[in-house]
Order: sequence, then C-alpha cells, then structure tokens
Amino acid sequence: MPFRLGGSVLAPNWLRIAGLCLACCMAPSVWAHPVAQGSIDIRLLPDRIELFVRVSQEELWVAEALSQAESRRGPEAIRRHADYFLAHLHIKADGLPLSGRAVELPQRLAGFLPYRFEYPLKDAASRRIEMRQHLLREFEFAPGNAWEASFVVRMLSPGEDATEGQLFSFREPLLIQGDEPAGMGMLRRNAAFVRHGILHILTGYDHLLFVCALLLAASGWWDLVKVISVFTLAHSLTLVLSALALLRLSSAIVEPMIAFSIVAAALQNLRGPGHSRGRRRLLLAFGFGLFHGLGFAGGLLDAMAALPLRSALIAIAAFSLGVEMGHQLVVLPVFYGLARLRRYDQKHGLQAQHYGSALISLFGLVYLYASFR
Repeated sequence: MPFRLGGSVLAPNWLRIAGLCLACCMAPSVWAHPVAQGSIDIRLLPDRIELFVRVSQEELWVAEALSQAESRRGPEAIRRHADYFLAHLHIKADGLPLSGRAVELPQRLAGFLPYRFEYPLKDAASRRIEMRQHLLREFEFAPGNAWEASFVVRMLSPGEDATEGQLFSFREPLLIQGDEPAGMGMLRRNAAFVRHGILHILTGYDHLLFVCALLLAASGWWDLVKVISVFTLAHSLTLVLSALALLRLSSAIVEPMIAFSIVAAALQNLRGPGHSRGRRRLLLAFGFGLFHGLGFAGGLLDAMAALPLRSALIAIAAFSLGVEMGHQLVVLPVFYGLARLRRYDQKHGLQAQHYGSALISLFGLVYLYASFR
C-alpha cells in the first residue's frame, strides 16, 4: 500500500528500493571506500630488486576475514599475508616474469606492517621494469564493488633523495624505464593521482549522496555554484591541513559525521526551501564539508607520510583536482536533468526532490548505522 510524503503518494517501487537499503543493515560492515592504502620503496640493484613495503593492517584483516582459509593471528597471519602479497604482485624485467621472496617480516601486528621482499634479476642490464597487482580484488564489500589496495611508490637511489611519489593500484600499473625523460615521469605520476581522485568520488557513495542532497534543493545555477563552492572550500581546507599533519581525526569520528551529514542535508530538503537554501544551507555545506575533506584523505595521507613536503603537496593537489572533476561528472548532469524537469512540470520536479531526499536520508541512516558497527 502506498504512503504519503509531503502531500505526494510514494509508489510501491520506492518501497522495494527502501527495503533493499534496509537489507544492507544485515551486512557485517559497510565502508564508503573499500581501499586499503600503503607505501612501497623500491631499490634497483645490479642483481636484484628490493621492495620495502608498508602494508596497512586493514589489508591483512580484509584478506584474512574474507578468505576461505582458517583465520590465524600474529606471526602466522603476517606470514600468510606476505605469501598472499607475493602471489598477487607481478613484476617483469624486460618482459620476463620475476619470482620474489620475503626477506624480513614484522613479528607483531601494528598500524602499518613493514615487509621486505627481494626479486632476483636474471639480467643485470634490465632497463624496463613493469609491476602490476590485483590485491584484494577477489573480495567484494558490496555487489559489484570489490576491495582494492593502492600504494604510493618511491624509487630509492644510493646517495640520492627518493623520487616523487607515484600511485600504484590495480588500475595504475607501475612502469620503471631507465631512459624515460624526467618530465614524462612527473606527468604520468600526477595524472595517476588525478584519476585516483575521480574514481574516489565515482566509487564513493557517501560523498555522492551528500552532494546530490545539496543539489536537489538548489533553485538555480547560481544557487548551485554557491553551495558546491562552499563545500569545495571546506573539504579542500581539511585535506591540506591533513597533508601537513596539522589536523587528523580518527575514522571512528569522521565516518559517522559523514553519514550524519547525508541525513542532515536530506532532511533539510524535506523541511522546505526556507531551511534548504540561503545561509543555513551554506553553513551546513561548509561545516560537514570539513569532515568530508578528512574522509577524502583517508589512508592516502598515511601512505604519503614518507614523501618530501613538496611531493606530498603536488600529489594532494592532483588528487584534489580529480575529486572536483569527479564531482562535476555527477553534479552537472543531475542538476541539468532536474532543471529541465522543473521547467516542464513543477509538480513532478518537487516530487523528485522529495522522493530523492527521502531515499538519500534512508541510505544515510543505513551508512550511519554501519559506521558504528
């Protein structure tokens, strides 16, 4: 039986969608961005390649919890995860695959686990090294959305500073080419962080839900520009402060606040234009935008902790550019569609705002519930 919201009848199809949302509560855990992040330092020697890896403990626990094997703890879990890491990391030298082995492993669990691997080189004159990985890709945290692991990579040279950080994920393979011009390497590294920022948004339903809640109540393009600009200013501020290690908050605080922001913005829409526009709206977008900036940072900043300040800021700037590009890929088409709907049928435009806000608030409640589990 349909029910009424704001004078409109909500069709049974919406009830079925709502039921699916509530069913998500049965899942053991829900995270906005199923990405485990770490760092890798690479040293090329005449006879071998050395990898100094900092793996997040989160990556180990995901692999342990979701694999079919019997779960273990302590050194046994670390050893098994090191074997798992080697099996899912593929390195080629001049097109020939290399086999690696663990040389040094930690004896106890910590926030980041330091691993050291070695890959003997078959030819000391190797000029082209290719690295690919598909860590955690066999595990899904939600249907159609698999976990992934990403790393910030530095090249170590004897007697020299480490090179600029480069992103390494299953989407971004790593190529080390001795005769590559320095400018091309820098361009490729920055492009990887831009792509990472775009995908961070397009696969991050928490930020998308909040932005969609903001744009649903926007009355025109200028109203949209103001609220999105304020949100961008706020999350860029905390992202930079996090990069400079001036502001860090636990995910136990950030995740629930992001979830609550979704609910608050959607409920503001349902209360009417007097609450969802003007100064109140801008204050909400700015206040919660500060927490979204910390959510954008996530483990990426920890992975970049070893980079020089200049390199870290360049990577953050490229990542932030990607985040904004991802926002616009969603905001512009959705707002344009709503604007046309309102122009041709004001009643249906208002219903779309009500229904959309109700559904967004429901998703936000599911996320809020999951963030405390």
